[in-house]
Amino acid sequence: MKSLCVYCGSNSGAHPAYGEAAIALGTRMARDGIRLVYGGGNIGLMGTIADAVLAAGGEVVGVIPKHLVDMEVAHAGLTELEVVDSMHQRKSRMFDLADAFVAMPGGFGTLEEIVEMFTWRQLGISEKPCALLDVNGYYRPLVAMMDRMVEERFLHPGQREDMWTGDDIEAMFEWMRGYRPAQASKWLDEKRSRELR
Repeated sequence: MKSLCVYCGSNSGAHPAYGEAAIALGTRMARDGIRLVYGGGNIGLMGTIADAVLAAGGEVVGVIPKHLVDMEVAHAGLTELEVVDSMHQRKSRMFDLADAFVAMPGGFGTLEEIVEMFTWRQLGISEKPCALLDVNGYYRPLVAMMDRMVEERFLHPGQREDMWTGDDIEAMFEWMRGYRPAQASKWLDEKRSRELR
């Protein structure tokens, strides 16, 4: 893994643990020679992790739409900053640049971005590993919702297991290094899936 895309908040959140985890992850990435790919902002957890990677001698590529350059205060000190025309282009470019994806705590944008990557894995569009870095139990309700999806037969258990969740950065990297994409079918009802072909 040469590049890791990190989705995270443009706010810092209510607990110091969020920023501490961003610094720890960014420092670890730089130490291991893993380039950060992220949304290009200079504020919130976005700015914290970018600054941590840079401070530890690592590389950071930011991708930001033109209309957010001022709103999210585009980071002027990155290794590279790509300004694109739209959110769709931003997500597509970040996907192309990254070998894996992790979501730290964040808001609607963070959630939307990582769920899209989960969906692409489910549909076989991507074979890149995806993880939730569950700092301070932030993603516990989402993890419970994914488990509910399995219980209610809207999500295959193998696809649920294809998404790493936890708060241990070392364990996350170990999982990513050994990652093998799930081979589970999206369809739980094989008879119905055959009818739809």
